[in-house]
Amino acid sequence: MVVRVRLRIVGGGGAVETSALANSGYEAETLQLLIPIKLAQVLGLWPPKAGIEESEFETAGGPLRVWLAPRACRVSVVAPDAAPPEVEADIAISPLADEVLLSDKLISELGIALEDVGRGLWRFRWESKEKLRRSEPPRYWK
Repeated sequence: MVVRVRLRIVGGGGAVETSALANSGYEAETLQLLIPIKLAQVLGLWPPKAGIEESEFETAGGPLRVWLAPRACRVSVVAPDAAPPEVEADIAISPLADEVLLSDKLISELGIALEDVGRGLWRFRWESKEKLRRSEPPRYWK
């Protein structure tokens, strides 16, 4: 099991609600949201516009070519019984990804506490440890 949260992503002239994988192994120096090309198309960020630059990420599986769009979106966790923050994030567009990934820094900024990843349990940091939330089902963008 993994932890996926429901996100609202606003950017590039579009808005989408989708699940996103909270991947603490996705280390980034900025708040980053990695998205598949299909979602980038929905958000109006693909094909790449001015200000979106090609880059390369080093991953456990080897180099990954991405397109970086700095401060390209506003992101918030969708939780009807909470008022989580909305934060500005960079978008990394990947031709290989099939679902949305949250970087370590974005997970922190959104106030997400991964409680039991093996069981898919999480909470907001400001909530009591008894207030556990269940992982969302995956949304694949193929």
